[in-house]
Amino acid sequence: MSAQTAETQTEIPSHPSADAATEQKPAPATPFHDLDHYVSIPRLSGLALSPDGTRLVTAVATLNGKGTEYRSALWEVDPAGERPARRITRSAKGEAGAAFSASGDLFFTSARPDPEKPDDEPVNALWLLPRDGGEARVVVSRAGGVAKVLSARAADATFVQAPVLPGSSDEANDEERRKARKDAKVAAILHSAYPVRFWDSDLGPDEARLFAVERSAKEAEPGKPGTVDEGPDLELRNLTPGIGNGLMFGEATVSPDGSTLYAGLVRPLAKADLRMELVAVDVATGTRRTLLSKDGIDFFPGPVSPDGTRLAVVVEPQTTPTQSYTSELHLLDLESGEFRRLAGDWDRFAHPAEWLPDGSALLVTADDAGRSPVFRIDAASGAVTRVTLDDAAYTDVVVAPDGASAYALRSSYLFPAEVVRIDLVTGDVTRLQNPVERPEIPGRLEEVTATAADGSPLRAWLALPPSSVSTDAGHEAAADTAGQAKHPLLLWIHGGPIGSWNAWTWRWNPWLMVAQGYAVLLPDPALSTGYGQDFIQRGWGRWGAEPFTDLMTITDAALERPDLDAERTAAMGGSFGGYMANWVAGHTDRFRSIVTHASLWALDGFGKTTDLAQFWAKEMDDAMTEAHSPHRAVGEIRTPMLVIHGDKDYRVPIGDGLRLWYELLSESQLATDAEGRTPHRFLYFPDENHWILKPQHAKVWYGVVNAFLAEHVLGESRELPKELGL
Repeated sequence: MSAQTAETQTEIPSHPSADAATEQKPAPATPFHDLDHYVSIPRLSGLALSPDGTRLVTAVATLNGKGTEYRSALWEVDPAGERPARRITRSAKGEAGAAFSASGDLFFTSARPDPEKPDDEPVNALWLLPRDGGEARVVVSRAGGVAKVLSARAADATFVQAPVLPGSSDEANDEERRKARKDAKVAAILHSAYPVRFWDSDLGPDEARLFAVERSAKEAEPGKPGTVDEGPDLELRNLTPGIGNGLMFGEATVSPDGSTLYAGLVRPLAKADLRMELVAVDVATGTRRTLLSKDGIDFFPGPVSPDGTRLAVVVEPQTTPTQSYTSELHLLDLESGEFRRLAGDWDRFAHPAEWLPDGSALLVTADDAGRSPVFRIDAASGAVTRVTLDDAAYTDVVVAPDGASAYALRSSYLFPAEVVRIDLVTGDVTRLQNPVERPEIPGRLEEVTATAADGSPLRAWLALPPSSVSTDAGHEAAADTAGQAKHPLLLWIHGGPIGSWNAWTWRWNPWLMVAQGYAVLLPDPALSTGYGQDFIQRGWGRWGAEPFTDLMTITDAALERPDLDAERTAAMGGSFGGYMANWVAGHTDRFRSIVTHASLWALDGFGKTTDLAQFWAKEMDDAMTEAHSPHRAVGEIRTPMLVIHGDKDYRVPIGDGLRLWYELLSESQLATDAEGRTPHRFLYFPDENHWILKPQHAKVWYGVVNAFLAEHVLGESRELPKELGL
């Protein structure tokens, strides 16, 4: 593993107190030794670069005073790396969605009150911060709010994505209808198409539309006085009426000259199926034209070339029980209609980020062996060149106007997302002066490799404590007879399953467990990205086969180390990782405890109740579902399990968690005794979804997990979070 070093610089201190009234505690060794300190670490997301390349803006989320939710603010980072970062927005409601106009003004969305209309009920409105400084002002406010901002790179053209009640004739009528529903306290939604939910959101009653933000056609009122700081009256023009829920996935991009919007549009099909089409929307007329549409294939728009003649398109053939997920990068010539695959021989999934200014190449990111570097793909030849050479993962890549450098958010398991500058010639990466400092981590990171039974190479990250580490309870890691510290091992299984452990995560952060004295193994088994199509195919429709045996093989390889304790191990996972934790529980008793979060249990029931059942129907046939459903092995479970589920989880509905809990208590080898006692536990969140997003609940989540693992892996008793009221 290559070294990761930060430059010496002046930074703004991070980790504000979650509540000034909270009793002061001794400073923890690192932020990961104290959950209050951990959840208060500021978090960066998103990146926007002004057209002239002089301003770089990111969002920083911080904990509110009560410690119950995060609020984001916009910060400006100096692209040259010479000046400290500075905060440019401030409000109790927070700001997000930064997008620069061609003239350098900064658009963003916020639900903070409009100072010009203090009595109005706040909604998520479109705000503008002038390039020359001054106060931000509301430019568009509507009853349904604004969800997303798009701006043209080379023209004064701005667009928003916003929800509309489908029966509304205009904006005034939409406001009236919303008010009527609210006043009548009606929450009912009548559906006529599939799906009705997506991840953690109910679809409807409103539907997404794309609007042009334009100067009002109405003349100013006669005699109305003007002021020097007054901006032009703006209004919205609906560019996509009558599209139903076609924009439910929110895929859209704009041409540099602002004349055309390109959108991925959902087309409903027979038997509750759907596919994604690629359409072009003419901004001047609102005319919509289908560019790409084909049965069994989904098309997603990428960036438009600087000259407006070519569009990057991500093509995803729909899966079948025998054909695994794949993703291909294509170029569409918008003048001739030529459609060709780009870098077809490259065995990776490219996520297009941005064109170079001369249109010669695309910058993309792609998972690659536990990393996610930046790559350059030549637009003519399709030749692929790796740009960044470190062990990090990159997102939000934007290119400087001169094409010599790019900016991005970079993270790894050694540090959370931070703003960096990339030299596109040398690949050198410079950490800029960020809004927050890197948190100190309580250990070190290494790699583990192994070989699967079929010869496939396997790898994993291993987060380790220092050679001798004490837990917060004051117990040092057990030592063997030679005095070598031996750490208990936690096997963490990633979700997806199409994914990889390659970037910092706030939800499943290994350093919180390392701070407790554990070593955390983060493997990429079959179905993981970054190892080629065959690596995914070998586990496709065989969830309980190669993915499971790969996990056991890489765990065995890790436990050959003298500093790990094979007698004290546990397995954990969420979503697909939770599925696999359930499968592990029914097919081996090698682990002392298992934590399963938002997990698939009975695949026959899950397949029809998940939010997008039509995708699941194409992934596994009935025989596969039956053969690889964890619930069939409930009678073999001999390991204490902690089940965690949120009631608002639409991807893996709560029914799976409830059935798992009942069958554990009634049919497992550790079912309840004559007095109803069981070693299993169920942590239930009535108001969380597939993820645990509220900071107070994240602390409860880790507190319960720590106590459960301490009891069964370490043989220790830990207090449960007092917030549980137990």
